[in-house]
Amino acid sequence: MFDVWEKMVDYLVYGVFGLDASTQKAEVVHFFIFDTVKIYILLVLIIFAVSFLRTYFNTDKVRVYLQGKSEFTGNVLAALFGIITPFCSCSAIPLFLGFMQARIPLGITFSFLISSPMNNEIAIALLFGLFGWKITALYIGFGLLVAILGGFIVGKLGMEKYVLIPVVPMSGDLKEVEITLTVKKRVKESWGYTLDILQKIYLYVMIGVGIGAFIHGYVPTELIVKYAGSNAWYSVPFAVLLGVPMYSNAAGVMPLIEVLTSKGMLLGTALSFMMAITALSLPEAMILKRILHVKLIALFFGIVALGIMGVGYLFNVLL
Repeated sequence: MFDVWEKMVDYLVYGVFGLDASTQKAEVVHFFIFDTVKIYILLVLIIFAVSFLRTYFNTDKVRVYLQGKSEFTGNVLAALFGIITPFCSCSAIPLFLGFMQARIPLGITFSFLISSPMNNEIAIALLFGLFGWKITALYIGFGLLVAILGGFIVGKLGMEKYVLIPVVPMSGDLKEVEITLTVKKRVKESWGYTLDILQKIYLYVMIGVGIGAFIHGYVPTELIVKYAGSNAWYSVPFAVLLGVPMYSNAAGVMPLIEVLTSKGMLLGTALSFMMAITALSLPEAMILKRILHVKLIALFFGIVALGIMGVGYLFNVLL
């Protein structure tokens, strides 16, 4: 798919810039230029496609549909809805509160809160571009499993008493709000959203690729394998613990995952690291602390962390 672009970068780096292909500097420059543009292209294509599909959904309709559903069915639907919502771990919280106002059970709202940042379109786009559709499909499947089971467990434990703020239910029954848009209008809105997202994350991509390029060119493979590439039982939990304080989005961390795996880190360990960064974060915990008791936050983080570790171990075993 990117063979022509790679040849163009070869000509630019080795011909125009005159860098020696055998040097680490040339390797770093080549990696940075090639991967940065490749990721931008993938982001534009896939975010636009997902955004266009999203114009056929609206949150009011989803809340209506989820209202009154049985708990496990609701968990599944909320987790699936998380895939098509453009939220990070912090920005998903307002819709989480909206679900509670719509009298949707707490466990179902947590399935959405887990799935939305973990399975967002940016992560899916980058995974597809870097590792192919099989790895992407596995990641989405396991991410949904964590969200469904995590929300289901929260719901069964009856933790509603740990919601600190009074959530006023919406009066009356929710009604669907029909939104009629022409295809031209949908394309225009999708393109505007794509450019807006790209504007917000392009710097994260450049920083992530820059760090990845440095590791790719200058950090010895043996060092990565020694400290992070082993199949030791503690490698996955350590990756999760390391990822939680590092608040970022998939656009910033995914280029590092590509490099770390190419240097010898097991894919499951690398994905656990990424999932912890995107699905669990200290800023998210601070925002949640205003609306949820510490016990419920700890339960939420604990369930998701265990689920992420389980995904990491499964990937390491399967791949």
